[in-house]
Amino acid sequence: MTFRTKPVKLNSDLGHIQAMSAPAQVTLAVSPRTRIDVVDVRARAASAHGDLLEHFPRALYYSFHTTAGYLDQGLAKRLNRKRDGVAPYLSFFQALFPEGGGYQHDELHLREELSEAQRRVEPRNADSHLAFISAGLRSCVSYRRRRGEPVYFIDLDGINNGQPRQRVTSILGYNLEEPVATVRVTVPISGHPVDSVNLKDPRLGLYDRCRELIAQHGVDKGRIHIALAPGEYQAGLTVNEYETLLMQHDLAEVLRNPLRFMAEKSRHLLADPRAIPNKTIGYAKYDMVRVFNELVDALGLNESVVEKILASFIRAPARRFLRMKRSVCLLVSDGDQPGLGTLAEGPFQSPILVQWQRSERRERAIDVSLTRFR
Repeated sequence: MTFRTKPVKLNSDLGHIQAMSAPAQVTLAVSPRTRIDVVDVRARAASAHGDLLEHFPRALYYSFHTTAGYLDQGLAKRLNRKRDGVAPYLSFFQALFPEGGGYQHDELHLREELSEAQRRVEPRNADSHLAFISAGLRSCVSYRRRRGEPVYFIDLDGINNGQPRQRVTSILGYNLEEPVATVRVTVPISGHPVDSVNLKDPRLGLYDRCRELIAQHGVDKGRIHIALAPGEYQAGLTVNEYETLLMQHDLAEVLRNPLRFMAEKSRHLLADPRAIPNKTIGYAKYDMVRVFNELVDALGLNESVVEKILASFIRAPARRFLRMKRSVCLLVSDGDQPGLGTLAEGPFQSPILVQWQRSERRERAIDVSLTRFR
């Protein structure tokens, strides 16, 4: 891996910053009621901490889990225009990734990293991981405060063996975000068309570089942005569990042939997938009408838009199938030791680079940026 540092020009009004309240952070425990649950954490924070966060114009929400997180504010706002909110949107991905669908990740006897004791309690939740990645859920989002607008913590795997799982999320209110430094990172990747890279792998040195930037610039509250460099296509980024069977088999199977994957995991969706090239839109409108209509209703689209989506879905399934992003964020916080900023993350979280088309250079360029909250 190679690094190249780019200078960042700071344009901040120091007098104005000094008059602002310092950023404030709270942590909430969430106990889901059902396996798939949606909780308004903004209302929960107000109930527990009063108006501590409400006078900040922005807030960063961070989930420490790989099957529970947040939607971008723009998408969440569109979904919440409907009475049922995000439920139809989530049901679409539930249908695509049914629980107990025969995923390699859930074959616990194949998971060599697990002890026998761990196998007895490990959740079989590949469907939740795949839905998290495909639906565009994020572990880290920033919301602009709007009066009365909820912020939903979405849990896709809240119950395990009949017991609610204990979830934790942090909310950090801030006034503005300053760019501090950016480095360009070159990540080696194999020549396989479909591949994934754990960016937390110590051999890459990316995390060491992030820690160096945080210490060098003395950032106690902020975030690390990891983004595909301009010109990098047919690839995406997510934050999830980098488990070999999940990433190298289940997710790879989705990327190689989403339609066949859907046929095998949800046979009621596709009666004859081999006929799709000859039917395309007509086939999808009848055989997949229920699932796609739920998504369309949730997003407030019309039928002409539906047909365009379905046509693009058939032509370029990997790109359209996944709502993977070009960037992800990691929280920088001094919650453990005031004044000393560190990367704050869950024990199983890793930023992951995924590609579904071969890079001729066998490498991908990524921009890693550090910002500070004021």
